[in-house]
Amino acid sequence: MSLSRGRDFFKGLSRTPKGGYDVLINIPSRDVAVPADELCTLLKAPGPEVRPIIEEDYGSVLHLCAQLQTSPIDGIPADADDVSGRARLYGANVIPVQKPKTFLKLVGVALKEPTLIILEIAAVLSLCVGIWSTVRGEEGASDWIEGVAIVVGVAVIVLVSAATDYSKERQFQALQSKVNEEHLIAVIRNGLAVSIPVQHLLVGDVCQLKYGDIIPADGIVLQSQELVLDESSLTGESDPARKDVSHDIKLLSGTHVVEGSGKMLVLAVGLNSQTGRIYRMLGLVKEKKKEGEKQPKSKGDLSRGMATLYGSIGPVAPLQDSGEGAPHSSNEDLTIQSRDSDDIERKQTNHSVFQEKLNVMAYRIGLLGFVCASATSLIIIVRFCANNYGILKQPWRTTDISIMMDAIVVGITILVSAIPEGLPLAVTLTLAFCAKKMMADKNLVRHLYACETMGCATTICSDKTGTLTTNRMTVTQCWLGGDIFSPPFQARVEDDLLCDAIAINSSYTSEIIPSSQGGMAEQRGNKTECALLQYLASIGRYYRAIRAAHPEESFAKVYTFNSSRKSMTTVIAIPGGWRVFCKGAAEIVLAKCSSIRDEGGHVADLSTEEAERIVERVINQMADNGLRTICVAYKDIMGQSEPNFADEATVTAGLCSLAIFGIEDPVRPEVPQAIWQCQQAGVTVRIITGDNVNTARSIARKCGILPRQYDDVHRDKDMVMDSRKFNRFITDDSGKIRQDKLDLIWPRLRVLARSTPKDKFTLVEGIINSKVSKHREVVAVTGDGTNDAPALKKADVGFAMGMAGTDVAKEASDIIITDDNFSSIVKAIMWGRNIYDNVAKFLQFQLTVNVAALSVAIIAACSIGDTPLKAVPMLWVNMIQDTLGSLALATEPPGQALLERKPYGRNKRLISSIMARNIVGQGVYQSVVLLCLLFAGPRYFNVYEERIVGQVNGEVPSQMYTLVFNALVLMTSFNLINSRCIHNEANVFQGLLTNWYFPLLWLSMVIIQVIIVQVGGVAFSTAPLTAKMWGVSLLFGVGSLAWYQLLRVIPMRWPWAKSDRRE
Repeated sequence: MSLSRGRDFFKGLSRTPKGGYDVLINIPSRDVAVPADELCTLLKAPGPEVRPIIEEDYGSVLHLCAQLQTSPIDGIPADADDVSGRARLYGANVIPVQKPKTFLKLVGVALKEPTLIILEIAAVLSLCVGIWSTVRGEEGASDWIEGVAIVVGVAVIVLVSAATDYSKERQFQALQSKVNEEHLIAVIRNGLAVSIPVQHLLVGDVCQLKYGDIIPADGIVLQSQELVLDESSLTGESDPARKDVSHDIKLLSGTHVVEGSGKMLVLAVGLNSQTGRIYRMLGLVKEKKKEGEKQPKSKGDLSRGMATLYGSIGPVAPLQDSGEGAPHSSNEDLTIQSRDSDDIERKQTNHSVFQEKLNVMAYRIGLLGFVCASATSLIIIVRFCANNYGILKQPWRTTDISIMMDAIVVGITILVSAIPEGLPLAVTLTLAFCAKKMMADKNLVRHLYACETMGCATTICSDKTGTLTTNRMTVTQCWLGGDIFSPPFQARVEDDLLCDAIAINSSYTSEIIPSSQGGMAEQRGNKTECALLQYLASIGRYYRAIRAAHPEESFAKVYTFNSSRKSMTTVIAIPGGWRVFCKGAAEIVLAKCSSIRDEGGHVADLSTEEAERIVERVINQMADNGLRTICVAYKDIMGQSEPNFADEATVTAGLCSLAIFGIEDPVRPEVPQAIWQCQQAGVTVRIITGDNVNTARSIARKCGILPRQYDDVHRDKDMVMDSRKFNRFITDDSGKIRQDKLDLIWPRLRVLARSTPKDKFTLVEGIINSKVSKHREVVAVTGDGTNDAPALKKADVGFAMGMAGTDVAKEASDIIITDDNFSSIVKAIMWGRNIYDNVAKFLQFQLTVNVAALSVAIIAACSIGDTPLKAVPMLWVNMIQDTLGSLALATEPPGQALLERKPYGRNKRLISSIMARNIVGQGVYQSVVLLCLLFAGPRYFNVYEERIVGQVNGEVPSQMYTLVFNALVLMTSFNLINSRCIHNEANVFQGLLTNWYFPLLWLSMVIIQVIIVQVGGVAFSTAPLTAKMWGVSLLFGVGSLAWYQLLRVIPMRWPWAKSDRRE
């Protein structure tokens, strides 16, 4: 039905005049016949099938307009009642994205970390001990100081963590600030063309589209004049999609108009659009709870799904508010249920793979400390009872309760000593420091947990278009009648005719716009034509001057490109006749040629045999390299009489071939090296793209993902698959995805072509859930399009492109690559492994202290009924020294060696066998030294002190206890240098001076220790030491360096060391 007949159709509905315009019958809102669900279902169909479905269900597009109470000519009425009614029924074009977490909310999230909860419990216990000592009236009771110190430590950790997260969110919001700019769209309402904000767009609106517009909502084409859209952010296809009323009428938000113009009928807005469903599926939408609707009991119970999208998703600008009462399409389209909600819950609660390992370890340390503390208290009580009541035959006295309470206090002190108070602070400082450094490497970290997770990454599933490639069609090969040339191309005098053919015989809306910031020029319009225009610029020719000499109005005839013609022809007038320029698919245009011009400008006849040779040697060779081949040709028609332009076949026959170009979306220059580095680091890179198999295979070869000699006939065919084959292999007879079948495919798969968002999500989820590999896979996903968003959200780490990425992709990501450079991902892997190693180094450092302190405290408490490591000195060890140590290790820079070993994976133990050997070995060394000083020291140094439980000589600090404390600190300080080695390195000083933070902080620790010991006095429970005591302490401290070298010779071939092969 034509548009003119459509006007008559609507006039037949109503002849009520108003201001000279025909208006529709004002049907009450409750009588509208097309619900939102139905329109959403319609738009889920493939583009070519939408029009037949409309004709079957509604009669025609115009009948659908009638049921929506709109006119394809005059649009919807502009009165307030109609506008508000549509907003209530279908919703507004608004996606109410969840607001960023406030600082206080981030503080609350940090307080709920399992490791911090253990510290909070320890603080309460320490405060209770302090209160008990105060109630008993003990002079100089200072047990409460450690409790307060732990509270202060927790506060510092929480504030640093919350401030870092808040800062990262602010940076992300600044990056997205352009989203808040007002975007206007031209619509027709009540017969008048007006511009309105996209937020005010309604179902039934008729939008006027022109070159450069971004489609603001989902809908269908009403009218088209050579309308061409760039849908690469949805499908991954570099080719533009032509939209017309006879074939593909589906339009989706976020796509760009690159050619032509047209009219669009809006059918879905806001949360009812495909984009809205994607946002809702990703958990990025703030939705109101419907009346009577049950909320899930926990996040783990929440069924997470993904819309079954046929490549039909696209972003709209994030908006600030939602239409009141707007109905949402049902969730029946969310057909893929996440088989493991733990991964999604983990990402929602900011728990990384590494953080989960830390939480498990902290729980086990706390449990071990509780057992040791309980056992120590029990031993002291049993020892007292046996001695007092069994040997001395003393009667029961009420004061005995205080002695037993003292035993419990000693146990609590041991429990607090066992807990690694500095660990959360070390992790927080390491993450904050590395996140800042990663920003300098063009990685904007949105979620801190993503930093360390990249250290465990074993697989990267990457998009092709815009990630591995430039998303700019470029001429990479050129044949001018002789040899095939590659860039850089050289200009020749004979190129004048070729330059005219390219500049004139292309849409004048296709342009190359130089960058104002010195970057790559912007391509506007048809990407293939832009590639040819860029070729002209590369040889120093300027198409604008040619076009100025030949304006479009001077053209005699233009045969535009279409799917059946596969070429474009332009005829211009020349002195004495006409000149015909033709370009298009190489094999089709070459078939129309009867002659060929060589590199020297000489024209020769083109025989059938020569044409076949060109096809074989030039066209097929370019095609085998994944290039799109374009042939440019011309001919002159001389004579006074005008040719019969209606006879296109005659006009375009007998052409002369000028050139054949090989065009592709080229691989980014840094990508092959970056992928090689990933492979050396044990990280597998896979391409998941919506492009065709041949193009994807070619790009994979050029990137190094597939061997360059890869051949499907002679090699494993399962390395390259398309969507149809992939789904056939992973599903059973009922169409259900089976993990066991997926496990047979993904280890070999390297390229998945023609993939839908569903395929990408399925593959990522399948790899994460798979238990085929021993340590299980940790998956990172890269992408820039809206079609990548579900997989970005599901992945352990999601990377979005900062410049080319869509808003939906950025919202779903964990890290944003601000320079769109794949090599930045390699830097993220390096920083992630560096974070993992630095925290592991700190664990080795602090757990050694804990082993020694715990051993000495237990043995001393059981033997002499007291511990030489008092609360305040241990506070210095556990908080201040650990803080300085964590800073020293956190600032260790990454090195290339990090990329020369395999990743850890999901199940790799946090403490390796080498680390365990070092912790136990150094712990034994320190414990033996401290116990020898405690029991043999008085005789050696001629220092004799009367020991009473809890004090020595009244309130005078013990010199021997101070010596034990000093020896522990110095051994710990030198062991900090040893702790830099967690992979059995021999040279502990290697790279020590490359990080000036480390020696500076180490010297600070030693200087502060001297001050505390010599002048600390009662405040720190220390007594000044003699030079001899300092010499012995220093000797044992340096001895820890020699002891490490002895530990290195211990063979690590224990049964539990087999899993360390990845080291």
